[in-house]
Amino acid sequence: MPERILDQALAFLAAAAVTTEPIGPSDLVDIGLARPHPTRDYAVLCNQIAGRFVHHEPQDGSEWPTVPGSSPVPLSRAVGAITAAGYQVDLPLWRASADCTQCHVGCHDSPKN
Repeated sequence: MPERILDQALAFLAAAAVTTEPIGPSDLVDIGLARPHPTRDYAVLCNQIAGRFVHHEPQDGSEWPTVPGSSPVPLSRAVGAITAAGYQVDLPLWRASADCTQCHVGCHDSPKN
């Protein structure tokens, strides 16, 4: 299971690097993304894979807003982005609820509005 989770976490980061839409990991995949608080190693990994820090701000529910007042981002968007980026999706790891998003509203490095 740890290898599967890490594989999908890396696929998520690679997809996040090339997608223009916000995506977020499932609960299981999020375990591979230094949950609950990203570490320095996670930041370095993000930079190597995506060229930037990939946020995954915890939210509640199986769908989550990207910013207040916006529409929810379905977990299927991450699955589609991973597939479009050319990676295999381990579907059982993506069937669990999602409680994270790339949205960085509230993170320590959120842009000032």
